[in-house]
Amino acid sequence: MLESINQWFLSLGAEYGVNPYIFGGIYIGAVPFFLLSIAWLVRRAKAGRSTVLPTLCAGFCFVSAYIYLAIAGRNIPLWVWIFLAALIVYGAWSSIRDTRRKIAEAKAEDADEAGN
Repeated sequence: MLESINQWFLSLGAEYGVNPYIFGGIYIGAVPFFLLSIAWLVRRAKAGRSTVLPTLCAGFCFVSAYIYLAIAGRNIPLWVWIFLAALIVYGAWSSIRDTRRKIAEAKAEDADEAGN
């Protein structure tokens, strides 16, 4: 059973020119770097410094697996690109919302500490 699932999984990669294990490795491997970039972004925003570089790093980590897909992939159906675009837009919106919340909480916490 597991062998047949593995064969099917690898056949998808062969059909589209992408190694699913590399794609998955990039996808999972980018998560810690994404989280570190968000923490860096929050610290810089809280300090009133530029957040351009941490935002770019977080964005790159967020889309790195899809960059691999765009570079290595071939014959990727249009519906896949539409689905990925929807995922990226939703994920970006969600990340921005959560990051803004974290920045606001951090600033409020600093204000409370300064007031005491």
